[in-house]
Amino acid sequence: MNVYDIIKRPILSEKSFDGIQSKHYTFEVDKNATKPMIKRAVEEIFKVKVDRVNTARYEGKPKRQGRTEGKRADWKKAYVQLSADSKPIEFFEGLQ
Repeated sequence: MNVYDIIKRPILSEKSFDGIQSKHYTFEVDKNATKPMIKRAVEEIFKVKVDRVNTARYEGKPKRQGRTEGKRADWKKAYVQLSADSKPIEFFEGLQ
């Protein structure tokens, strides 16, 4: 699996912005990715040093469109903590 396939998108919410000062970042990742795969992908893409990775899996919500019933896709979220001596991720610095 390519490192760019593992990290799908950053999660940009109020809660995730609170962690940027302490070098906590949140990403939506591939649901089959493991913690070591996520750590390697973040280190390779952003050129930083990752200290810790926590993950959470979410089931897709049931949705209706008239009589048709369906379900949103399941997804996975990764909480990435950078080491103290690592530089911050530049992408998030411009959003504050």
